[in-house]
Amino acid sequence: MPVTDSIADYITRIRNAGRAKNKTTDIPYSKLRENLSQLLVEKGYIKSFTVITTEKFPFIRIDLKYTAHGDPAIKEITRVSKPGRRVYDGKDIKKYLGGLGLYIISSSKGVITDKEARAQGVGGEILFRIY
Repeated sequence: MPVTDSIADYITRIRNAGRAKNKTTDIPYSKLRENLSQLLVEKGYIKSFTVITTEKFPFIRIDLKYTAHGDPAIKEITRVSKPGRRVYDGKDIKKYLGGLGLYIISSSKGVITDKEARAQGVGGEILFRIY
């Protein structure tokens, strides 16, 4: 089934797997999704990911991270910029939840967080927010 918004699909698969308490989830591969997964590993929201290539199509297997109480490490993940309404922000990107959460931004420097964007003095499209 074709997906019109691949980032929303990525977010939804992670959110649903966390709510179902699954250890892993599989997501169709794209370079952007691989970069997003790498960023989420670096920031501690997911445990790890691996790119698996098969004869038909490659996919990304994400190992979800949980707290000691069994709650998902990702409490909230929400799409901000959508295909029908793109959201861009300049160099003065505000903090999400006073710095407790992150905005994930697609900029000219690649996929980065709001904190990195402020430090580098760049803006871009706000893809989603995570807490």
